[in-house]
Amino acid sequence: MTRRRRETDASGNKTRDSQGGATHEKAVSHSLGRRAGILQFGHTTELSIEEWNRTIAVNLKSCFNYIHAIAPIMLKQESGGRIASMSSLNALSGGVTSAVSKHAYAAAKAGILGLTRSLAKELGPKIMINAICPGVIETELGNSLTQSRGEEMKKGIMLNRLGKPADIAQLVAFLATSEPCFITGQHFVIDGFQWSC
Repeated sequence: MTRRRRETDASGNKTRDSQGGATHEKAVSHSLGRRAGILQFGHTTELSIEEWNRTIAVNLKSCFNYIHAIAPIMLKQESGGRIASMSSLNALSGGVTSAVSKHAYAAAKAGILGLTRSLAKELGPKIMINAICPGVIETELGNSLTQSRGEEMKKGIMLNRLGKPADIAQLVAFLATSEPCFITGQHFVIDGFQWSC
């Protein structure tokens, strides 16, 4: 048995067999779930343009970059594809009332909702795209907010607990695999009915 070297072109959708020179379509993931985020605290008059730009780049531009890279591949596939982007409850609330200021973060996450609706029109029917708006989620690594105010925050959530990554994963799995699926261009809030935090 001889070893074969595979090469992928810049778009990531072709492979070349180094022996025969034949080009074949590469199997591509059917769905994409992506999450990135940073939060910049500071009053509008205190937040620098650089901090604003970084927050928009990490929270919104990265979402576009992922979709821009994978959409051409999904469009070529007979099965199309599905995308679930992570927005935030802050996209709808403008930031929780006890935060100093989350305007850059809230604006970026709201941008994901607009991007989702726009791309659902542009990429459908082959690609279904939706956004998820998590509330307060307690991750394994945790963050300073849930570590310092977790018990207090539970009082403002009707289900009396912080969300878990599994709560989000359950919806992502549903959106990625359910058949038939008649859902695109939507956003889903997973917050345990967070009415005050």
